[in-house]
Amino acid sequence: MSEIREIHVPDIGDFKDLPVIEVLVKPGDKVAFDDPLLTLESDKASMDVPSPGAGTVVSVTIKEGDRVSKGSSILTLQMAVDAAPADHRAATSPAALDLPVNAPSAPIAAIPVASVAATAPKAVNTCGPKPHASPSVRSFARKLGVDVSRVVATGKGGRMLREDVERFVKDALVRLDSPAPRSGHAGELNLLPWPDVNFARFGTIEKVAMSRIKKISGANLARNWVMIPHVTNNEEVDITELEAFRVQLNLEGGKDAIKYTMLAFLIKAAVATLKAFPQFNSSLGNEDGEPILILKQYYHIGFAADTPNGLVVPVIRDADQKGIGQIASECGELARKARDGKLGPADMTGGTFTVSSLGGIGGTGFSPIINAPEVAILGVTRAQIRPVWDGNAFAPRLILPLALSWDHRVVDGAAAARFLQHLADLLADFRRITL
Repeated sequence: MSEIREIHVPDIGDFKDLPVIEVLVKPGDKVAFDDPLLTLESDKASMDVPSPGAGTVVSVTIKEGDRVSKGSSILTLQMAVDAAPADHRAATSPAALDLPVNAPSAPIAAIPVASVAATAPKAVNTCGPKPHASPSVRSFARKLGVDVSRVVATGKGGRMLREDVERFVKDALVRLDSPAPRSGHAGELNLLPWPDVNFARFGTIEKVAMSRIKKISGANLARNWVMIPHVTNNEEVDITELEAFRVQLNLEGGKDAIKYTMLAFLIKAAVATLKAFPQFNSSLGNEDGEPILILKQYYHIGFAADTPNGLVVPVIRDADQKGIGQIASECGELARKARDGKLGPADMTGGTFTVSSLGGIGGTGFSPIINAPEVAILGVTRAQIRPVWDGNAFAPRLILPLALSWDHRVVDGAAAARFLQHLADLLADFRRITL
């Protein structure tokens, strides 16, 4: 038994009236749950709209160049009744649809086509399969004089994106216009050109394409490190009692209960500390040409998640309104979505403070890079048993290293030290969080 259902654009955050840059299906195509149906583009990112269920495309109601918003009709799909999720409305919610975001796009200036062609790198394999790119992307590439066979595609399933063409041209322009160092002026970095080395001269090499996530995060981290005056404070906290409490909760809960993680306790303690020191829950802004500080009355806490393709930062929204068990459960679910590449825009936006924990891997300390437009980030490494003098003898205690990086434009050293001490006091005696 089957039925024909009309499929609509799901919740895509604050975006409205987005252009359709590629329609990925046609009538008669069979699609599976989560297969991409079309690609939308904003001024910041491109995103695929996935299918909410399995079936056969009956008709397509949009075309390339159309503009759509939440609720716009996409197509009709003949679906087996038992093939659709049990709750179709839940399946088409933003959390279920998990809109994947592609690399951020950026405006591209008019350039001399001949210059780009002259500086473009040679194709590694021009005899390979024809690149998978939409007509609009191919047209865009032709206008810029770019051979698409030379462009590294980063889209889903090897599809070439408009951003890939833009990145190719920007890289060519960097090679074309690498000026000699100039005398210093305020506001300029005056960096030397990046070394251009033929590594194959010295031995065997292997070229490995960087993942889309690493391309995006690498550019963001470089900007944040250069633009933000970072300072990092370090502290150590005795979490012997807290760890014993965490282990006890997990033993009491049993095999199928929520698994309490130290990250959940860190997030809860961070929220309480942010309330005590609101400047750490802020962002720099500008009003009438003057810098201002935007203090946020909400607490959306990001946490760094390690995935096979690179680092991502999902966000626990309204962490101040959630218990430790709920935070732990949401952290686990978001981490799973991150590993599966299923995080959507709503899962990674709106953060006010970030926790980056390497405790499951190791290390004794590091200096985390602030996740702009936030003004601080907490780094955590592995806790270790150490002998601590209790006044009479040395006793084994579990010591957790903390590292707080902060933006010196917003925070001063005294405030940072007090913030970190307050956080350490909460973790050392979690009863204080109720005060």
